[in-house]
Amino acid sequence: MSTDYQQAREALGARLRELRTETGLNGKEFAERLGWQRSKVSRLENGKQTAADTDIEAWTRAAESPGAVDELTHALRRLRRLETASRSWRRQLAAGHRAVQEGHAVQEAQAETIHIFESGVIPGIFQTPDYARGVLTDVSNRLDTPRDIEEGVRARMKRQEAVFEPGHHFHVLVWEAALHVARCSPEAMAAQLNRLSGFIGLDTVTLGIIPLGARTPFSPKHGFWIIDERLVVADTWNAEVWLDAPDDVALYRKMWDLMQESAVFDHQAHRLIARARAALTLK
Repeated sequence: MSTDYQQAREALGARLRELRTETGLNGKEFAERLGWQRSKVSRLENGKQTAADTDIEAWTRAAESPGAVDELTHALRRLRRLETASRSWRRQLAAGHRAVQEGHAVQEAQAETIHIFESGVIPGIFQTPDYARGVLTDVSNRLDTPRDIEEGVRARMKRQEAVFEPGHHFHVLVWEAALHVARCSPEAMAAQLNRLSGFIGLDTVTLGIIPLGARTPFSPKHGFWIIDERLVVADTWNAEVWLDAPDDVALYRKMWDLMQESAVFDHQAHRLIARARAALTLK
């Protein structure tokens, strides 16, 4: 399924194609007029490449449509905003896991309050090295990205320093299903669940578990983080989406509050974590 970003790029390409066809020139002839390779015209028209400002100016001159500059420039600016908001995992991980983890560490160190929801994974700030190693390995295998697993694990462990520093508070909700999704060996999962339980009662953490049998007015979907009530970072299969529009932030905070009403805390959360640990088959 295409993203809003890709759809916008294809829409811009379609408009460029319209301007070119109005000249009566085919792609090869139009490329010659521009002094470009035919392949560049094709990539722009088919939404395979993002146009630069100079490309827009050259295109409208070649199409003898100077009046289209403002329209296309506006479309290009919207496209760039969407590109910034939707950060492809493959593109982010081109530099490896360590760079991504260090980028998140800076953001978390600067934040005072972070609200987190995860439906199928233990949040990174609570992960053990073995669990994190399993998660990062799975990501590299799935996306065929650089396998700097150990560097990524060390960087993820360093991120956790913020959890223990005064001046921060992490409000975390985890769907109970995440406690049962095996991302490492049973022994490592047991250690991970023990570690998660240890965060309950920490003065910088509020940890709630949403029971599988709870009546909820929502369907647990993708995980997300709300940073200082100003930014939402949401995970999808192919991208990390950054949302800073006030309406978007307010909606995600409303969803978090609804989830909190369905969650259990303290000794009840301990009980659910212990139940998940007891369900493991250890060697």
